[in-house]
Amino acid sequence: MLIRKVSDILSSEITPHSIYLNRRQFMAGAAGLLLPVSAIAALPAAKSPFSSTEKPNSRNDITSYNNYYEFGSGKDEPAIYAGKLKTRPWTVTVDGEVNAARTFDIDSLLKMKLQERIYRLRCVEGWSMVIPWVGFPLAELLKQVQPTSRAKFVAFETALRPGEMPGVARRVLDWPYREGLRIDEAMHPLTILAVGLYGEVLPNQNGAPIRLVVPWKYGFKSIKSITRIHLLEKQPPTSWNMANAREYGFYSNVNPEVDHPRWSQASERRIGEFFKRKTLPFNGYGEQVAALYRGMDLVKNF
Repeated sequence: MLIRKVSDILSSEITPHSIYLNRRQFMAGAAGLLLPVSAIAALPAAKSPFSSTEKPNSRNDITSYNNYYEFGSGKDEPAIYAGKLKTRPWTVTVDGEVNAARTFDIDSLLKMKLQERIYRLRCVEGWSMVIPWVGFPLAELLKQVQPTSRAKFVAFETALRPGEMPGVARRVLDWPYREGLRIDEAMHPLTILAVGLYGEVLPNQNGAPIRLVVPWKYGFKSIKSITRIHLLEKQPPTSWNMANAREYGFYSNVNPEVDHPRWSQASERRIGEFFKRKTLPFNGYGEQVAALYRGMDLVKNF
């Protein structure tokens, strides 16, 4: 996949929004498919009020250092091998405890009211980034299918394409990749479905064509290349929790007081920086989300 290198600058300082909107088309995915610019023409010039004020990592950082085990366990392997993934045609089915189950075509989702949100990403391995995502609130999609009163959880499933995803030949996980949230977490305004970054369509290695972003949780909760969203009454199984429940809990909130069994979570290293920094509870989003867990034992429910 060809990736244009961009210097380490704020997204607001790259191509002006007005010029961007006048482009006739832009690239999507390694297959070189062309999409009309109207697909993300709703992208606002101003940042979302939910955005971090921190300086984003460079596009090169974000697109070359990834966890995406379907394309390999090495951080560089997704950028090398994800070009095989075909992101058109693509649909996302939303069903389960809903009144109006529906299958959405990806191009219809690209016409949602998109925003740019600069979010911190904290990975369980101890590294972090700041990423300028383009996306829309997951709540806006869920409202369209009308969840029933029995919908307590939301489960997500990644595409499973062995011919395009060489990593699934390794039985690292029980494929397809699965994740889940409580319904109130899913409906929280910080939770988004991302379809782009740095004002451009989402690269394959970052979860094209659509992925979850839950900024107060460890990165593995933000499932990539989603094909199904299923609402249900009981807590769903999730991939890393099934693989190793001792190390990966269902909630996976960033909590510097709960160490991973094999390393401390008290500090993190921002990609591109030498020195470590202190890890913040809920990845710095405590003011917005701590109330979701009032009364919960966050050591037991990690």
